[in-house]
Amino acid sequence: MLLDFSLEQTLLTGLIFVWTGFVRTGLGFGGAALGLPLMLFVHNDPRLWLPMIGVHLLFFSGLTLRRQLHNVDWPYLRSSSVYIIPPALIGVFGLLNLPIFWLNIFIYSITLFYGLMWLLNRAIKSGQGWMDKVLLVLGGYIAGTSLTGAPLMVAVYMRNVSKEKLRDTLFVLWFTLVSIKMATFIAFSVDLHFFAALTLLPVAAIGHVLGLKAHDAIMRKDLLFKRWIGGGLVFVSGLGLWGLKQDLGQSFAEFVRQANFGAVITQVNNWFI
Repeated sequence: MLLDFSLEQTLLTGLIFVWTGFVRTGLGFGGAALGLPLMLFVHNDPRLWLPMIGVHLLFFSGLTLRRQLHNVDWPYLRSSSVYIIPPALIGVFGLLNLPIFWLNIFIYSITLFYGLMWLLNRAIKSGQGWMDKVLLVLGGYIAGTSLTGAPLMVAVYMRNVSKEKLRDTLFVLWFTLVSIKMATFIAFSVDLHFFAALTLLPVAAIGHVLGLKAHDAIMRKDLLFKRWIGGGLVFVSGLGLWGLKQDLGQSFAEFVRQANFGAVITQVNNWFI
């Protein structure tokens, strides 16, 4: 079985990768943001999934861009990368060092935020230059940590890149960010699960093709599509955070035990006696 998964886990993984492929080309972004929370229900370590998502992003972005590089807004891509790439590098090192529990809290919380924004029809907007830079920095860091920073960066790119060039420009940005992440994984000897990623490519290709065919229809009904997706993200993220509730209590208890607050309180009392 794939990755030593059970049959049920393997089937669920296949369906999720169809979904991520569909979202990636249907919306032009969000494959990881809308797929990773579901993957964590199958296996709770994001460091298992992110290298495979990265392989797929590189493959499908390259496939889409091979004839579209002329349709990329290179000047804005270069100028915005100054604010995206450095925090993305910091985020990658956070991914490699943070405990799984806190990574999952981070991923589910970010996804819950996106879900609520879409469900309530609230857009992430930036009307000023300084806010553009803040969103790009935050998006870069989140992308480096979990590849889920796309909606923040898209909010800025939508304001500064023409609609005709938006999707192709974003694909170049995703390709660049994922290349940095994958190079870091290789440098630190992280298992890329390359064979599993290759095995899942034909499955993700189904979603990729369906997304390409549905892209124009989704763009025409963008609001309705995002509200449905937002509701699903809120539900999934809520379940994920609820499942982590017990672990949160244990993690806090361990923190208190290691910090030895009882000894601190005793010492403070001794000072006033």
